[in-house]
Amino acid sequence: MALCLSQREDADALLDRDPLALLIGMVLDQQIPLEKAFTSPLVLTERLGHDLDAREIAEYDPDALVELFATPPALHRFPRSMALRVQEVCKALVERYDGDVTGLWVDVEDGRELFTRLKALPGFGEQKAKIFLALLGKQRGVTPAGWREAAGDYGEQGSYRSVADIVDKQSLGRVREFKQAMKAKAKEMQGK
Repeated sequence: MALCLSQREDADALLDRDPLALLIGMVLDQQIPLEKAFTSPLVLTERLGHDLDAREIAEYDPDALVELFATPPALHRFPRSMALRVQEVCKALVERYDGDVTGLWVDVEDGRELFTRLKALPGFGEQKAKIFLALLGKQRGVTPAGWREAAGDYGEQGSYRSVADIVDKQSLGRVREFKQAMKAKAKEMQGK
C-alpha cells in the first residue's frame, strides 16, 4: 500500500521508500498540519542534496542543522527545537541500531517490545509511540504478534483516529473529524 500522508505524490514516494523519512515525519507531526510534517522530510532531503542518513544527521553541526530547518519555508513551526529533536532521534538510532531505522522492528519478539523501543526514542511519548506502531502495522506490514494490542485504540481496524488510518483524502477528512470531536469533548470536560 502506497503511503498518502503528505498528500503530495513526491513526498509520499519518499516516505514510502525510506523508513527514516517516515520516522522523521512522525517526529515532526506535532503543532503543525500533518501534511506539512510529512512533506518536510522531502524538503530536508532536497536541502541536503541526497537521501537521508541517520548517522550524517546525528553528526551534523547542530547550528547548521537548525539553519536547514529554519530556512524559508521552515520545516516546522519550531525549527530549532525540532531540528535538535530529529538529531537526537538519529543519535539514538546510531547508538542502538547502527543508524538503521528498521532495527527498531526487525528482531522484536512482539508488539509490546516494539512499543517499548519506540517509546524510548527522544520525543516519543506513549501516544506517539502507539500511533507510529499502528502506522507500521496498518500500512508498512510490520506486524509482530500483539501489535494491535500494543498500539491500543490506534491499532483498531477500521478506525480513523490518527495518521495510521490515512490512506487517501477521504480518510484524512475522517481523521480530522475525529480529532475535532476529541478536542471539543476535552474542552467540554474542562468546562465542567
